[in-house]
Amino acid sequence: MESSRRALLLVAMAATVIGLASASFRDNCDIKWNPENAAFSDDGHGLTMSLKSNSSGCLLQTKKQFIYGSVSTLIKLVPGNSAGTVTTYYTSSVGADHDEIDFEFLGNETGQPYTLHTNVFADGVGKKEMQFVPWFDPTADFHAYTISWTPCMIVWYVDDVPIRVFRNYRDKGIAYPIKRPMFGYSSIWSAEDWATQGGRVKADWSKAPFVAGYRDMVLDVCPCDGADSCVYGCAGAFSHGGRQQNCAGLTDQQRAKMQEVQKSHRIYDYCVDYRDNKKPGPECSLPQYSTHAYPAAV
Repeated sequence: MESSRRALLLVAMAATVIGLASASFRDNCDIKWNPENAAFSDDGHGLTMSLKSNSSGCLLQTKKQFIYGSVSTLIKLVPGNSAGTVTTYYTSSVGADHDEIDFEFLGNETGQPYTLHTNVFADGVGKKEMQFVPWFDPTADFHAYTISWTPCMIVWYVDDVPIRVFRNYRDKGIAYPIKRPMFGYSSIWSAEDWATQGGRVKADWSKAPFVAGYRDMVLDVCPCDGADSCVYGCAGAFSHGGRQQNCAGLTDQQRAKMQEVQKSHRIYDYCVDYRDNKKPGPECSLPQYSTHAYPAAV
């Protein structure tokens, strides 16, 4: 009973966060890879995707492209031994020099926590990873994951708590996605060579299929029929949860919540951990959640 009440609360939270009714996966998305591994609920608002072998998996893509806005869904990750598996929720453009905003959930051995992996690509360049250990069990219930993409900043939210911000500093020569329309995606696939403890732990295929659940996708976006027909100035470009997204930065309350999560649950930051002799990007020395006069979006 408690689990049911929590599920209903999170469904309401997802709709409240974005300020819109949830959309049907069946009506608004296509299964682009292994549709036999996808199963819709009767009303189309729920979806499971399965990974049955190291050469199978499943990929969902929204039917429509968009430029700016918020995309959100409730996800319940693969329970038990999920080592070697990756469940994703992300946005991406198509073609060369692509833009992409990622949530990836890297599985682990039974009893060990998932890794919540975030990244952003702009003009084909990524390597801006930040990783967290969830402060809850992401397999026990559904949780809301939101990507908010505006002309001034990108914010990753978990249950309406901002965990990371990437601001638009194109005026300082730092790439930021501003012109390529994106689709929304969800997927599950095998990444045994790197996903769990650097590839040391492989998937236990005797436990397959590995199943991730999705519910109540919400899209508050500026629609595109193609790169030349995007509505750059729609209300969704500057909103989150039906509220104006403040381009001066997060509110004090949001910033405090984010700093608490980053202090207690962040396990990797590309700006701090210079692996493989990488140097921190110039954005690492610039404010990411305080006042900045962002450049024109188009």
